Amino acid sequence: MKEKVGFLVCLLSLLLGSCVGRFVVEKNSLKVTSPESLKDVYECAIGNFGVPQYGGTMLGTVIYPKANQKGCKSFAEFDISFKSKPGGLPTFILADRGDCYFTLKAWNAQNAGAAAILVADDRIEPLITMDNPEEETAGADYLQNITIPSALISKTLGDRIKEALSKGDSVNINLDWREALPHPDERVEYEFWTNSNDECGAKCESQIEFVKDFKGAAQILEKRGYTQFTPHYITWYCPEAFVLSKQCQSQCINHGRYCAPDPEQDFSRGYDGKDVVVQNLRQACFFKVANESGKPWLWWDYVTDFAIRCPMKEKKYNKECADRVIQSLGVDLKKIDECIGDSEANVENPVLKAEQDAQIGKGSRGDVTILPTLVINSRQYRGKLDKGAVLKAICAGFEETTEPAICLSEGIETNECLQNHGGCWQDKAANLTACKDTFRGRICECPIVQGVRFAGDGYTHCEASGALRCEINNGGCWKQIQDGRTYSACDDHSKGCKCPPGFKGDGVNTCEDVDECKEKSACQCSQCKCKNTWGSYECSCSGNLLYMREHDTCISKEVDTTVSWSFIWVIILGLAAAGVAGYAVYKYRIRRYMDSEIRAIMAQYMPLDNQGEIPNHVPHGDI
Repeated sequence: MKEKVGFLVCLLSLLLGSCVGRFVVEKNSLKVTSPESLKDVYECAIGNFGVPQYGGTMLGTVIYPKANQKGCKSFAEFDISFKSKPGGLPTFILADRGDCYFTLKAWNAQNAGAAAILVADDRIEPLITMDNPEEETAGADYLQNITIPSALISKTLGDRIKEALSKGDSVNINLDWREALPHPDERVEYEFWTNSNDECGAKCESQIEFVKDFKGAAQILEKRGYTQFTPHYITWYCPEAFVLSKQCQSQCINHGRYCAPDPEQDFSRGYDGKDVVVQNLRQACFFKVANESGKPWLWWDYVTDFAIRCPMKEKKYNKECADRVIQSLGVDLKKIDECIGDSEANVENPVLKAEQDAQIGKGSRGDVTILPTLVINSRQYRGKLDKGAVLKAICAGFEETTEPAICLSEGIETNECLQNHGGCWQDKAANLTACKDTFRGRICECPIVQGVRFAGDGYTHCEASGALRCEINNGGCWKQIQDGRTYSACDDHSKGCKCPPGFKGDGVNTCEDVDECKEKSACQCSQCKCKNTWGSYECSCSGNLLYMREHDTCISKEVDTTVSWSFIWVIILGLAAAGVAGYAVYKYRIRRYMDSEIRAIMAQYMPLDNQGEIPNHVPHGDI
């Protein structure tokens, strides 16, 4: 249900005059990774349909079709398919602006197998937001079925991409939505600008279905404190000079202060705009009272139940039906009635006045001019109103690593590593990859496997390093077993791959046996005979000779045992002389020792001739 300000301007042009809101074009970044001449980061405008990959990235290769370049017809008519080949990058279609709706271009590209569509502007101007067609001109059921992301690029960038493709260059692009939404902390604040009107065809029905589908996730996030949600409602005013006109009296309350378009766009039948304003106010007051009681998530139950139990087509869109829903949810009906106040009084309503003030954009957020609009962390969400797409966008608003478990559930988190390993390094033989999936997109980071760290840029090269590196796919080095022998180019104590002795090569893909015999690097002595083996060689000597590998020479196996007799006599005489000398020294030392002992013993019993007479000892102090 996209009711724009433009609709009300057409409806009440005499009353409102012309005014232009401050509309902010929400953007994401587009990074060209090849060719070299285009490498850079550019801005592109997120389309307000399809499913932008908020919080993530998408890598693809660009194709500019030779026919149907504006994408206004089915590509099947031209026998064109954009489905990527197994192992190949997804295809991004580059289409020219003009001749048909943006949504039709995206639908045709999606049906042809494209993963995303880039629309090149046809004029030099600031980027605009590609939107769904107006309600009265949409006339297509496909609008809610568009699932590929879309982006508008400048004419200049579009022309440069076309020029590169015409030269045969491959243009690869990374669409990046990771910073499309701020993610400053562990809580996401989001607003849902909606309307209680259910008489606007398929768009109203899709909004009601979204509320039903999203209710469970929204309540989980709110109950656990992960989010702070606020519903909002757009109202317009009627200039004082026209307050008494039929248009203002049927479409406005509080003397023209708060107005809404006629639900059926027919003043003569059905409900009026003021009925919508009052029900919008009731829903806003319900949220206010429920929030004050600590249960803001009850708003989702009320809106869902009211849409089911009180539809306009069954003539139940009234206060009596709404009150029964409120009472069933246990919310204080009296407080809600007090909040609503007197809709006929010539006074401001505090709740609706606050809604009008909130509609004006502040900071990076533009004016809210489209219904429905989702605002996440003060940025307007662009894309399909779908549970999975919206939840992914809200999850992108959390600070990294603080996302609740619901954000990592299947269907929300997109594993970009499943296709072509996200463009990162891979080792098919060992089933290893540097692609690491995170909620905000894949990163190329060399892995750690079984305690072994791989080092490199993660994109083109990763190499095992440190102890035990040879245990993981032999460190990415060459290894071969032959004839019961194993040779490897990997060494735990060194980096890289180096062929072992006896081999030559790069050490990664191949190591070839070196023929030492042919290269004359072994068995060079005149009597040597060389035989090459895998990884080594065998050397032998002719005749009765023995090969010494350390010295690369041959020696005789026989030992010469002839000894000179003169040499033996010299040894005998030498030993005899040494014995005599030793005996003489022994006798001399023994005799001296015995003499000293005898003298000591005799001195104890008689004075020796050379000792003097010892005088008597008289103590001091005796008389």
